[in-house]
Amino acid sequence: MWPIILCSTIAVGIVLERLWTLQARRVLPPDLTRRVWQLVDSGQVNAKVIEALEQNSPMGRLLAVGLTHHNRPREILRERMEDAGRHVVHDLERFLNTLGTIAGVSPLLGLLGTVTGIIKAFNAISVGGMGDPRLLSGGISEALVTTAAGLCVAIPSLISYRYLRGRVERIVVQMEKDATSFSDALETRAARKAAA
Repeated sequence: MWPIILCSTIAVGIVLERLWTLQARRVLPPDLTRRVWQLVDSGQVNAKVIEALEQNSPMGRLLAVGLTHHNRPREILRERMEDAGRHVVHDLERFLNTLGTIAGVSPLLGLLGTVTGIIKAFNAISVGGMGDPRLLSGGISEALVTTAAGLCVAIPSLISYRYLRGRVERIVVQMEKDATSFSDALETRAARKAAA
């Protein structure tokens, strides 16, 4: 039971931390891209603005990379933003593999408890015979409790894992759209400047 209790505690901690971290307003602040574009248009982009943008949010980190490399050729700009995007996605998925592992391991720990409970029941039979059912009850009880506990940890962990994975995927799709629009706008602006 102790490993199952430990798994449940870790799973609850991960789920709460990820729900807090993956809030849309924290990852994709409303109007961030528009506000950054206003700074670009007004010529107010400097090292302090870029640094503040990096600290703002995961989306801010992507936009900061775009601003840092906006004078480079299109291929290099996109490559740098894609690289930064991979790092951001890695951060968004932090602890999700652990949660998935807990969802997979918990029923196995319950099954292990079932096996040890049945072993205890058979040991009680071999020592005391079949005459006293109370001798069997301890082992059978352990088997049932550990199985139920393992499933009680695994089912919510699996549901949470799938939900959080889906949330990360939705966030990543939106970030890709915003980053692509931003890099296209930077490129168009650079082309206009070059033509002028």
